[in-house]
Amino acid sequence: MGTGVARNRGSAVTDIFGKRKVAIGVIHCPALPGTPDHRGQPMRAISDRACADAEAYVAGGIDGLIVENHGDIPFVKPADLGPETAACMAVITDRIRREFDVPLGINVLANAPVHALAVAVAGGARFVRVNQWANAYVANEGLIEGEAGKTLRYRASLGAADVAIFADSHVKHGSHSIVADRSIPELTRDLEFFHADAVIATGQRTGDAADPDEVRTIRDATSLPVLIGSGVTEGNVESLLDVAEGVIIGSSLKAGGVWWNAVEKERVASFMELVRAVRERHR
Repeated sequence: MGTGVARNRGSAVTDIFGKRKVAIGVIHCPALPGTPDHRGQPMRAISDRACADAEAYVAGGIDGLIVENHGDIPFVKPADLGPETAACMAVITDRIRREFDVPLGINVLANAPVHALAVAVAGGARFVRVNQWANAYVANEGLIEGEAGKTLRYRASLGAADVAIFADSHVKHGSHSIVADRSIPELTRDLEFFHADAVIATGQRTGDAADPDEVRTIRDATSLPVLIGSGVTEGNVESLLDVAEGVIIGSSLKAGGVWWNAVEKERVASFMELVRAVRERHR
């Protein structure tokens, strides 16, 4: 519902995907050059793996994809990321865009929206995911500050106003003690006030399910579309899509349900049958 904190910008979900109740698959890129787990693999091998996952997702009927540097663990703060990360992700993104006709998003960890925008512009992605857009929190990497002001100015300098911002509320993988005096509705309204285009609700960490009551709290605090960003499975996708406009899914569509394994087309196809059923109910 509307909150009066910002102008109504319509729905970035329907603008980008042309439909409601969408499922977005995550491509967890292997370790990129310059990161601890990279062992000299050439970029062709890294992009081959990313494209294999993209092919399985698309063959199974997924609505869109997010390219993410999850193999770069442990992550660093944005100021410590080298230019090679954006360069490598742009190469991967451009190849996926050329080979598969689905909307793409970018997430550069940890919380590097300026890098993500550079990748999106170079690789032709439609949106970026930002885990911390407003306020600040304490994470494994240290104090993480929201970079909305810096990022929006960078987006303007690139002439990239059409690249949407999908921002997490009550972000996972961190302590919220810094903003403990601000409620979840307030944190959500901050995202809209700082020009986010969609809001993402998550669990506490990768693979953890979002609390349905928290999702409703977030949804009721904003006029923006709300997506679920972690812990989505065949067992809960229907109930979650009844209260959200989309889901972002990775781990449960991979072999053994483990994020670093390959995507399995059969899992995607079975999952998407449920998504389409929900979409049909909400037409």
